[in-house]
Amino acid sequence: MANNCDECHSSGDDGNIVPVADKKFPDVYADKLKVAPPPEITAGMSVPMYYNETRIGKEPHSMIPIPAGKYTRGSNHRLPDEGPEYIVDVKAFQIDKYEVTNLQYKQFIDATNRKSPSHFRNRTYPEGKVDHPVVFVSWDDAKAYCEWTGGRLPTDIEWEKAARGTDGRDYPWGDEFDVNKVNSPVRWKSLNIEGDTTPVGSFEAGKSPYGLYDMSGNVWEWTDSWYTQYPGNVWPSENYGELYKTLKGGSWWDCSFYQCGVSAPVFNRSYFKPNVKNSSMGFRCAKDAN
Repeated sequence: MANNCDECHSSGDDGNIVPVADKKFPDVYADKLKVAPPPEITAGMSVPMYYNETRIGKEPHSMIPIPAGKYTRGSNHRLPDEGPEYIVDVKAFQIDKYEVTNLQYKQFIDATNRKSPSHFRNRTYPEGKVDHPVVFVSWDDAKAYCEWTGGRLPTDIEWEKAARGTDGRDYPWGDEFDVNKVNSPVRWKSLNIEGDTTPVGSFEAGKSPYGLYDMSGNVWEWTDSWYTQYPGNVWPSENYGELYKTLKGGSWWDCSFYQCGVSAPVFNRSYFKPNVKNSSMGFRCAKDAN
């Protein structure tokens, strides 16, 4: 597949380029990502890169309960749209332990006759990628799948709490970047090979405080939220409002205005029109607490 900025900024339907704001700001996190390469492709992973028999299953994921309470959202130390930090109170909710997989999404398109993602052939996923996160799904696709399972997409506020916990950490596992805990571009660049998604839940040491996997890296995850300004944010942007949907979590591949891997912090966000779909975008589902 063509890993270039046209792919990331194409609408996915008419091929038109989707403009986004210029985010070329000094990044204090960039130097932290100059790390020694992992000793091998699967370093830090608990499973192989590719296999054909699912270990996750075809049914919708089990969900992790996230308790009600306050946490610190955003950051004062990086991109202007990521701050300022503020305290937000969140109602209890549940969220998928893993990103939605190719096999799970296939059950959905088979049941609903929805169009299959562009990387599927004959309405099935690539060989070896049974448990890889589904990609080439738009916001509408993700929303429809979650509703089909009886859930919904998480808000970006819910997503960040599930990834971050209540101690203000930068990454799901803590405050120090670790190339062996996440499928990010740093991993592939340091190995000098083309990257790819990894099976969901591959990085045991990269879990969030609540036990969720891949809350940093692997695929950008659609949320239900519009890309809007944080309270107290004075940085103007014509992109705020009900035009772009927010994605969270970073991915295995980043292009455009990000240096490789800088999207790994949990406070980072990206934004695209709801009809965009590419090889770095997926999702997980949520629902209200019982």
